[in-house]
Amino acid sequence: MDMINVKINGIAVSVPKGSTILEAARKAGVEIPTLCFMKEKNEIGACRICVVEANEGRGFRIVTSCVYPVSEGMEVLTNSEKIQKARKTTLELILSTHDKKCLSCSRSTNCELQKLCRDYGVEDSAFEGFKPHYELDYSTPHLVRDNNKCILCRRCVAACREQYVSVIGANDRGIDTNIGQAFNLSLNNTPCISCGQCTVVCPTGALTERDDTDKIWAALADPTKKVIVQTAPSVRATLGECFGMPIGTNVEGKMAAALRRMGFHKVFDTDFSADLTIVEEANELVERIKNGGVLPMITSCSPGWVKFCEFYYPDLLSHLSTCKSPQQMMGAVIKTYWAEKNGVDPKDIVSVSVMPCTAKKFEIGRDDQSTAGVPDVDIAITTRELGRMIERAGIDFVNLPDEEFDNPLSEDTGAAVIFGATGGVMEAAVRTANAWLNGATTAIDLEAVRGTKGLKEATVNVAGTDLKLAVASGAAAAKYVMDQLKAGNPNGWGFIEIMGCPGGCVNGGGQPIQPQHVRDTVDLKAVRAKVLYDQDKNMPLRMSHESPAIKMIYSEWFDGFGGPKAHHALHTSYTPRKKYRRD
Repeated sequence: MDMINVKINGIAVSVPKGSTILEAARKAGVEIPTLCFMKEKNEIGACRICVVEANEGRGFRIVTSCVYPVSEGMEVLTNSEKIQKARKTTLELILSTHDKKCLSCSRSTNCELQKLCRDYGVEDSAFEGFKPHYELDYSTPHLVRDNNKCILCRRCVAACREQYVSVIGANDRGIDTNIGQAFNLSLNNTPCISCGQCTVVCPTGALTERDDTDKIWAALADPTKKVIVQTAPSVRATLGECFGMPIGTNVEGKMAAALRRMGFHKVFDTDFSADLTIVEEANELVERIKNGGVLPMITSCSPGWVKFCEFYYPDLLSHLSTCKSPQQMMGAVIKTYWAEKNGVDPKDIVSVSVMPCTAKKFEIGRDDQSTAGVPDVDIAITTRELGRMIERAGIDFVNLPDEEFDNPLSEDTGAAVIFGATGGVMEAAVRTANAWLNGATTAIDLEAVRGTKGLKEATVNVAGTDLKLAVASGAAAAKYVMDQLKAGNPNGWGFIEIMGCPGGCVNGGGQPIQPQHVRDTVDLKAVRAKVLYDQDKNMPLRMSHESPAIKMIYSEWFDGFGGPKAHHALHTSYTPRKKYRRD
């Protein structure tokens, strides 16, 4: 490999030919500030915050470090007086059209623009003039768009493009430039899949999840309601980041303790219903294999992926498992089994879920998700929203003692824990199918479907037949898989897992926001997923059908795996959606 020798602030560093100044600086231990840059996704040099002085033998001149390639012998100054003045001026220009309501902004203290203004001593804009005003877009249940806080960095556009759907982009020109939908449609009138990947890359408060926490506070204050909460498998691997804990910290016990102190009547673990999902899904797969059902079967746990399929591949909906997601299964169990056992009217239960996913806010309003005649889940909030609730409650999260979830609807297996990582649903389902059809007594570790690649494949032997597996995460990878199915499934896949977000739930649109320089330099998906695999490895039970709680509910409530009562409560249906419509 050809190497280039450069100096960053007088520090010699050698980097591969073709590297940018930004990459060279990072190797030298110098972090150049950026706003629009996303490694390998949005390298456009638009914001001008990353400017540096570079000398290639003809004197120093200002260039954008994120796109400017290094050359042999180049000298770079990243924090000269000229550069600091240039960045400050750029920040003042950005603020000239920015809605500076920082005190009430959900991104306050975690806003990349706010931090840069603090670093460079920018208190207000030095420029006055025309300031555009935009109405907020509240049209979807999962997201709020506030273009008054948009800085036109286009990171959201890049994230939406990576997800294939590309429902947002730049409209108009000059001072009127804004990020929005084609023809100025509201977001709910586009084929947005509600994945929320735009919210985790937005550097300001221009894109945020729709905050539903006040609904929960109101329910907790209502003495006539039993407010019951469930938390998704991946939340334990990420919630600590909201409180400054290291990425990859498992805070399961502290999370249960915090929720109990907030006043929830019961604190349940969605891991229970993840196991429930697996036994139903494995049973469905076995039935399809034995009875000539539609194959390959595709998992249906990710509401963003399901919505994607309804929009873009409605003719292939029969391939989706009819199983509800773990969130919805838990809600159904709480309002049927738990309600009857405890003599509570389902109408008096407020079912709350804490999810890594903004699409869960959409999912709770889907048709065919009301087993007891009322919504299975009433309120879905993100990991970020829970973090804000804990802060508002004055709970010292970091120093909380570990506590257990409430039983019986929290007993779980390692198969349920790994649901939060791409490949986890597939591995969990194969473990149970392998036990049922092959008589296996120990859980297999399906290493081939682990990792953060967008597409992974494996082959397992099920009842003497080789079953080819595919695992896809992110809508772009989902598109590839579905295009292969439309082409006749030349790969011969028999079982497919698809997650709407790249890397799975650990990288969901509702997870804690990390600054882009962290996202560029740390593999968040892998570090967070390791938490789940480590927990699975150390659990006594690692196959869903072995769970005592699962055995109990099927003997006491459901009429066997895949039986009529289980099918009514735990399965759902799908609806083809029109891609576009005009208001």
